[in-house]
Amino acid sequence: MTVYEVGYVTSVTDGIAYISGLENTFAGEVVQFNNKTLGLVVNLEEHSTGVTIFGNDREIVQGDKVERLYTMLEIPVNLDLLGRTIDALGNPIDTISEEEVMDDMEESTDYDESLLNVQYKSIEIKAPGIVSRASVNEPLLTGLIAIDSMIPIGRGQRELIIGDRQTGKTAIAIDTIINQYQA
Repeated sequence: MTVYEVGYVTSVTDGIAYISGLENTFAGEVVQFNNKTLGLVVNLEEHSTGVTIFGNDREIVQGDKVERLYTMLEIPVNLDLLGRTIDALGNPIDTISEEEVMDDMEESTDYDESLLNVQYKSIEIKAPGIVSRASVNEPLLTGLIAIDSMIPIGRGQRELIIGDRQTGKTAIAIDTIINQYQA
C-alpha cells in the first residue's frame, strides 16, 4: 500500500500557491493539484510550502487538495519533439499534427535510435566539474583587437562583461555575435 502525503491550498497569489500539510517535501519536488495541474516546490517555510503553479492559477482555489508526487521535475526527450515548439513541461504547443511529425521522422535517417522511445530527463542536473570538462582548444574572437589581444576567450566558455552604465558592454557582445556569424 502506497502512502501519499497530501496538503491543502491555503492561498494563491500571482502564480504561487501556499500549501499546508506538506511538511516533508523538498525544494524542486513536483506536486499535483486536484485538477491535475502540476506545481514545483520552491519555498519551504515552517508552516507552509510555496509552490509555483504550472498552469492557470485561477483554477486553483483555497482548500484544493495537493498531492506529493515524490519526483523531481523532468521533461520528455524524444524524436517526436524534434522541431516542435514546446512549453516548459515538454508539451507540444504548436499546430503540427502527429502525422507530420511521423512523416518527417521517416524522411530523416540521421538520428540516434535511443531517441525513438520517450525518455525523461531531469531539468536540474549538476554541472560537470572543471577537471572533467573539455579543455579549451579553439579561441573565440570578438573582432575587437583590444579585447582579443589582452583577454583570451575560449569558444564554449562563459565570460562576464563588467562595467558601468553606458560604457558599451552590450555593443561588445553584439559585435562578438556578429563577428561569429561572419566567421
